[in-house]
Amino acid sequence: MARARKPLSRERVLATAVRLADEEGIEALTMRKLARELGVEAMSLYNHVANKADLVDGIVDLVVAEIELPADDPAWDTSIRRCAISAHEAFVRHPWACSLVIGPGETRRPPRLPMPRLRYMEWLLGRLRDAGFSADLTYHAYHVLDAHIVGFTLWQLGHEAGAQAMVGDADVDEFVRGLIARVRDEGFPQVAEHGEQHLDPPDDRSAFEFGLDLILTGLQRALND
Repeated sequence: MARARKPLSRERVLATAVRLADEEGIEALTMRKLARELGVEAMSLYNHVANKADLVDGIVDLVVAEIELPADDPAWDTSIRRCAISAHEAFVRHPWACSLVIGPGETRRPPRLPMPRLRYMEWLLGRLRDAGFSADLTYHAYHVLDAHIVGFTLWQLGHEAGAQAMVGDADVDEFVRGLIARVRDEGFPQVAEHGEQHLDPPDDRSAFEFGLDLILTGLQRALND
């Protein structure tokens, strides 16, 4: 007896689209390719997503929903730290999603309410207000934290993609070591030292966490002023 085909649903469509975007990039995600992966005709997808824009909105929402919003930590700074690290990790797992959180890209579509993003914003703003930050300070704190999460992640992903494109199939570390030697020979010892630290970071914290801790320390000082 032939095995029954798993029924199509919006959840299954979006989960498969996330996987394809992770494997091949958001540019390679098409309705036809997604339909082939699911074993259905492309028109069947439109029973579950309105169009390509709705599909992209849906998979971005799934990624944002992966961000941890801690409810069990009474300290505002440690809970926000956990949230920020979780967000960074989610966007690194799904490198196509970070830029789409900022805006829809080239696709024009009517404004919508991105519920996972709104839940994240409400949690972060509320955590700051509950900690005693004024409305004005909360306004600035939110933007600094969000800018660090999104901005640093885009910077990191851009550097990683650029390095991979430069070296191709070669070993990245070996390429960097050779480049460091050339840079030092050309009279740039500080740049060479910095490159060596990329190969052997000075402590267990990532650069993302280092910057995040500076921000949280500054916010604690501002709260106490």
